[in-house]
Amino acid sequence: MSDSIFLKDLRVRTIVGIWDWERRLPQLVSIDLEMAADIGRAAARDHIDATLDYKAVSQRVRAFVEASSFQLVETLAERIAGIIMDEFAVPWVKVVVHKPFAIRGSSDVGICIERGQR
Repeated sequence: MSDSIFLKDLRVRTIVGIWDWERRLPQLVSIDLEMAADIGRAAARDHIDATLDYKAVSQRVRAFVEASSFQLVETLAERIAGIIMDEFAVPWVKVVVHKPFAIRGSSDVGICIERGQR
């Protein structure tokens, strides 16, 4: 399957980082998701029950990230991927976590992972 549903720039405040100053106040992270989905089935039925509900995914990811407190964005991305695959029966997911302004002189830094089989 090569169809996918994507969500770009989901902005969430969370505690993430290894330095004391990062652990005191929530910082803004931005999350991009790409998730395998059978678009043909959804298009044929033209009903939300036949597709991946990206609003439900975004609400679940936002709630998880807001409540989390990880040291590494790698851990955050891995946990997001697990939630999407386990709770939404997605066979493949790509998760990009941006941590803007974490490095002086750079507007963005982050990680990208892919899990599952496409």
